[in-house]
Amino acid sequence: MRHGKKHNHLGRTTSHRKAMLANMTCSLIEHKRINTTVAKAKALRVFAEPLITKSKSDTTHNRRVVFSYLRDKFAVTELFKEISVKVADRPGGYLRIIKLGNRQGDNAPMAMVELVDYNEIYNPNGKKAKKTTRRGRSKKADSDQVEGTATEEKSEE
Repeated sequence: MRHGKKHNHLGRTTSHRKAMLANMTCSLIEHKRINTTVAKAKALRVFAEPLITKSKSDTTHNRRVVFSYLRDKFAVTELFKEISVKVADRPGGYLRIIKLGNRQGDNAPMAMVELVDYNEIYNPNGKKAKKTTRRGRSKKADSDQVEGTATEEKSEE
């Protein structure tokens, strides 16, 4: 029985799965975007996002912890020098999974995994979207504030 075992084994032994996810993460760090199956993409997100979070604070300990997972000096350097700078203000959600359809040979569902901050289509010129709250605000409250400032300016003149 597999009670409480939540991660996907992907039909592989533990050592094979860890090596595969480490290699996929290194490829993702190097190329900023990779194509894989949907199941592997979801497993990769669980594997890679904590490593990206660790890279936000550049300490020797964090570098060694990340290196113990990835085992690739170039990927660790790239992660701590470039990627961590881009994701510094993002509170998680560093990867985007876009489903592409089914693979020709075996009809497996495919997906593209990419680093969110490196996609120029969704955020052109690195412009950030207007920061909003999770609850949102009523349109009436926003318009009252705008009208209130306009009437104050008119009364001062």
